[in-house]
Amino acid sequence: MRTNSRLSMFLVGSLLLGASVVGTSAPAWAKGKKPTVSAKTKAKAKVKAPPVKKIPPVSADAKKKMATLFAGFKFGMSKDEVTSVFSKQIDAKYEDQIKATSDISAQDRLRANKKKELALITKTYIAFDAKPSPWDVSIIEDEFAHNTGEAMLEQWENTDGKNQRRFFFFHDGKLYKMFVALDLSMLPADQQNSETFQRMMFGQYGVGEIQGANIIWRAGEFDVRAVDKIKMISSIGIAVEDPAETKTLVAIRETNAPKKVETNSIIKSVIDTDGSQAPDVKQNANAVDAVIKAQGTSGVGGKTR
Repeated sequence: MRTNSRLSMFLVGSLLLGASVVGTSAPAWAKGKKPTVSAKTKAKAKVKAPPVKKIPPVSADAKKKMATLFAGFKFGMSKDEVTSVFSKQIDAKYEDQIKATSDISAQDRLRANKKKELALITKTYIAFDAKPSPWDVSIIEDEFAHNTGEAMLEQWENTDGKNQRRFFFFHDGKLYKMFVALDLSMLPADQQNSETFQRMMFGQYGVGEIQGANIIWRAGEFDVRAVDKIKMISSIGIAVEDPAETKTLVAIRETNAPKKVETNSIIKSVIDTDGSQAPDVKQNANAVDAVIKAQGTSGVGGKTR
């Protein structure tokens, strides 16, 4: 009995001692206190991501201004329908001039000029197939691709104080975009720069979404895009396009994009791609021999040449 009593007292004492030790060595958070955070961690927590600038929606007034870019044309028109609008516009332009004179010869001349003007526009039609086009290096070089069912018609707008070119872009025979190459002289000679162009566009249509050299306004059923190529080719332009058709066409272009031709791995190994080494014929003699042998061991029918 005495032994059991002593053992019980020893166990109770051990438990009490353990509780005491735990009480003194428990972490601060066990008592309801927060763990200590280092100054470095606090500094990191304070750093917040920069706020994303929200582009305001296009105002009703700006949308009306943008709609004038259509100039009587509509998305989905065929080439013939676009040409028909040209014909009506040209007729209206010459009508007053023809009525203003009773000279038969002068009237005939005006009618001939009218025909010639329409013919000049019709002749500009081009389908972007596999062969290079004169527009592959121009202000509109990024507006089309080859072998994707795209085509274009051009009009020079040089009346009513205008001096600009309008390009009509078709996909599968339907109009989906118009691009107007603006006259750079609309900017003061000493301010023909990107900053002035951006201010002018913002003043016209409000703040837009900047993507590289482009400013984009999304107006619902159509997008407007200002193009800045002042530094490259001293040109500026503005496009109005069907966003749904543009998205479809971008996917087609990516699918039809030509694959990059891979260079032979042996040739790669001897080409100084970064230009860091000067050519040394003696140093590269063995490598050149290896390339010649590798290329020469598989002639026609697999026979050595």
